[in-house]
Amino acid sequence: MIVVVTGMVGIDKKRYLQDVVALAKSRGKSVSLCNVGDEMYAEAPDIADGHILDIPLKRLETLRRSVIKDIIAKAKSAENLIVNTHATFRWRHGLFRAFDFDQMRELGADKYICMIDGVDALHVRLTSEHPIRHSLKDLLVWREEEMLATEMMRSGTNETAEVYSLSRGEGKGTVETFYRLMFEAERKKAYLSFPMTHVMELDDVMKEIEGFRNVMKEKFTCFDPANLEEAYLPGRAKRAKDKGEKEITITSLGEKVAFGVGEIEQIEADINSQIYARDFALIDQADMIISFIPAMADGRAAISSGVERELQHAYEAGKEVFVVWAAAAEPSVFVTQTATKVFKNIEEALIFFADKV
Repeated sequence: MIVVVTGMVGIDKKRYLQDVVALAKSRGKSVSLCNVGDEMYAEAPDIADGHILDIPLKRLETLRRSVIKDIIAKAKSAENLIVNTHATFRWRHGLFRAFDFDQMRELGADKYICMIDGVDALHVRLTSEHPIRHSLKDLLVWREEEMLATEMMRSGTNETAEVYSLSRGEGKGTVETFYRLMFEAERKKAYLSFPMTHVMELDDVMKEIEGFRNVMKEKFTCFDPANLEEAYLPGRAKRAKDKGEKEITITSLGEKVAFGVGEIEQIEADINSQIYARDFALIDQADMIISFIPAMADGRAAISSGVERELQHAYEAGKEVFVVWAAAAEPSVFVTQTATKVFKNIEEALIFFADKV
């Protein structure tokens, strides 16, 4: 099994993938990890840490090809191999690719996984680890470019290989999900759908949603939109602006970080459009959608327009559509007519899912 992992600078993929390797080892799986960046530095000791992207593009390309050539040789004897690399770079040289089709064809990866993360976490890591200046807009654009380039990498080398986008999450985050994508292909893949933005202040509802997410992740390989949550930023910026404030302060990766209200306003349309496209893409890479509709205090269903659109998209994409409708009010015909099955609560859903891997 060969898995190529891409993702923009600032995701901290190396530490994450080390956790994947450790988890695999604990379950009796041998996995070799090749970090392309580390091997490039090892081959060129004259380049100072953090400055490899500053060298001339021609040397950078030659160095990269030399390292990938060695990795291709290692792949022939490795039982399982993860190649940690990038699809693109957006640096002082501008935007440029970070791979060659001929070498990717020779490597012959079985899966491609593009790691993504929230703009706040990316900003924190890049600010602390790299000297290059960036805006939040830069990060959103680069993230989208990396996802598209990864799909192109796969399409130009092996169209039968699987390709996924996977949110990193905090701490060990989605390490279990990565392991299942790599070693448990038979396990069903589910996109988890639930209201988010308009219930964030409702503690009881949020606790129910968290319980739903946890139990489904025990059963399925889950793509969880809450692992990358940015929709709250424009709302925070608007409230701050109404108070005459010029900044908002949030906590990301355990650090306090301030963003200008104007900068958040500048990327609001990008955040919204990427959420729309990304969540649909996550549905497309899943086998099914499982949607949880909690009840409000007055018994009404806490269903959002986003959840309704996700259900419709999944139905039109030919996915299995499961809905846990916990509200007292009956679901509308637009839910019942598109759902494979509607459950009254999570327990009823778990009984049904007992024989699904």
